[in-house]
Amino acid sequence: MAASVTAGQFAELGNGIRLHYASAGVPGRPLMLFLHGFPEAWFEWQDQLEEFGTDHFAVAPDLRGFNLSSQPVGVENYRARLILDDLRRFIGLLGYEHAIVVAHDWGGAVAWNLAIFLPQLVERLLIINSPHPYQFMRALAGDPAQQAASQYMNWLRKPGSEGALLEHDCQLLDGMFIGNGQADSQWYTPAVRERYHTMWRQNASGSAVAMQGAVNYYRSSPARPPLEGETITFDGKPGDWTLRVPVRVIWGEADIALLPVLLEDLELVCPDLHVTRIAQGTHWIIHQMPARVNALLRGYLSN
Repeated sequence: MAASVTAGQFAELGNGIRLHYASAGVPGRPLMLFLHGFPEAWFEWQDQLEEFGTDHFAVAPDLRGFNLSSQPVGVENYRARLILDDLRRFIGLLGYEHAIVVAHDWGGAVAWNLAIFLPQLVERLLIINSPHPYQFMRALAGDPAQQAASQYMNWLRKPGSEGALLEHDCQLLDGMFIGNGQADSQWYTPAVRERYHTMWRQNASGSAVAMQGAVNYYRSSPARPPLEGETITFDGKPGDWTLRVPVRVIWGEADIALLPVLLEDLELVCPDLHVTRIAQGTHWIIHQMPARVNALLRGYLSN
């Protein structure tokens, strides 16, 4: 029987940020923290909250800048260290010292850094289609196919992109789910579409343009592909990015934005690693194959 999900909860972090979150299960059970990506919100994890709330305390926040959480103005408010501090405070406010962290896309970028720089907070890291920063920055500097696939990042970094995303009834945002050759998008029903449209237009702070906070993740990140005629170099060393926690990865290989090259040499930075590749899985595999994802996550909890 699926666990009941309760949304509309808020955590005042004490740093000026208020995080909205949903949860399922009983506080005191092992904490599973689910971190969403772009352009999503907590309800990306609806199926997982219902599944893992049966024997864990499953919690999915809206990250700062998204949906009902605080949306501070200014790119400087979306630096990685601030997002990590949000999660450190949030885990503590929930009454825990650490969590099993499950993450996708931008949530994964946050989670990788959390496990690298604050490993005491992460019991186990379960990643879905989100590249380790070492592999990603290496590919952005030297892999032509990934450079081409990531050019959308440079567009999102431009002034005004948040407004363009909302034009023509959110046509560009819809296209992320159903356009550009994305397979198996039947999950994006009219009812689901309406839920996303409502979220995308949500302005929790009242002072920022809707979607501005979400787009500021791209603007604040040092990771981006080269502009036309530009060369980017990356001289990072695997030892500076090594994780000391168990890492389990689910990767949909039909992802058109994050290519399988990003899995190469992942064992160099993740000594305790297991990767499951799903050939038909798109970037939206969580929606596309929720039962398969849940079964894999369930297996990863014990191995």
